[in-house]
Amino acid sequence: MSDLAFLDRVDLASVMEHPHRRAALDAFRTAGFPNRRDEAWHFTDLKARMRDFDWTPPGDQAALMLPDLSLPCAVLRDGVWDAASSRPAPFMSRLVRNEVLPAGANSLVALNVALGQDGVDIALRDAEVGGTVMVVAQARANAQPITPRYRVVLGAGASLTLIEVAQGSGAYVHDPVWDITLGTGARLEHYRLQDDSVQSVHVATVFVTMAEGAHYNGFTLATGASLARSEFHVALTGAHGDVQLNAAQLLTGRQHGDVTTVIAHRAPHCSSRQTVKSVIDGMARGVFQGRIEVDRIAQKTDGYQMNQALLLSPDAEIDSKPELEIFADDVKCSHGATIGALDPEQIFYLRSRGIDEAQGRAMLIRAFLTEALEPIGESVARPIFEAAIDEWWRRAAL
Repeated sequence: MSDLAFLDRVDLASVMEHPHRRAALDAFRTAGFPNRRDEAWHFTDLKARMRDFDWTPPGDQAALMLPDLSLPCAVLRDGVWDAASSRPAPFMSRLVRNEVLPAGANSLVALNVALGQDGVDIALRDAEVGGTVMVVAQARANAQPITPRYRVVLGAGASLTLIEVAQGSGAYVHDPVWDITLGTGARLEHYRLQDDSVQSVHVATVFVTMAEGAHYNGFTLATGASLARSEFHVALTGAHGDVQLNAAQLLTGRQHGDVTTVIAHRAPHCSSRQTVKSVIDGMARGVFQGRIEVDRIAQKTDGYQMNQALLLSPDAEIDSKPELEIFADDVKCSHGATIGALDPEQIFYLRSRGIDEAQGRAMLIRAFLTEALEPIGESVARPIFEAAIDEWWRRAAL
């Protein structure tokens, strides 16, 4: 079956009425889902996965429980704003979809524009302090892709902590797109939990544009989906910008997890830090692709990326592809990777202290996972992420 056969089930009448959507649909039809021939997708063959995807939703589907956290929140169910469940802050509102497909956008962004559902609009004025808010995207088995859009604009000196939770049940494709713009000196803490159904496909694209002195701290914990990819494009367009872009992937069974980042240093005196940790069991496969681009004008750039993977099975796999493209001559950029199994000497040490091997393995894995949560510190988001790790631990039965 063709990977585009699902379009036969989609009501395209409304799409064809809007020129922007029609153009985006044409772009998606031409490109299709990406596959290994696309260099950026060499390790993740989405086209092959979509040929076998079951778009037929079951009859009765159980309701999903919302996270138990008393914060301002916007809730999307199957890509549609849920007014009954949402408690938005004054600066949060339902997004009206009318965007134009950006030049050079990939096919998944084109699909999001073409089939655009609801979204969330977050806008803070200069120097406004937004506190902590949540965006929750729930999905159930669906006959077409779920395509929400999120727009975040922080004015000069504004600050916000944003917790994003994606969860679901059954087979569906979740294709969210984020557009984030940070003004001069703005600060955004963006904590993402991807806990979609293990039958689903999750392909998120996050665009971040940063002005002078802006700060973006992005952390993603990915535990769900049969195939998941989080792709980040961050542009530092003003001097003294700072990016912290970290992720943790917990994969088991035959899950496939992909974290791909492109950080473009386009101004001097900027710094970027990336650390991606993966715990991989069974026949699962993890991917990290990190690219740092330094323009000629971006002198005094400080860029760093690290990929760490813990393989718990002889059949587990990790692919690591760091890239540096540097045109400036006064920079400090580096990358590294550590990939391996549990250290037998550490297990031996624990056994010599009266701890059996199974308990010792559990202690070492837990320590690795606890370290992965360091980017979110002791914020109000931490209980959500710790609960997600506990649930993954239970499912994986390690």
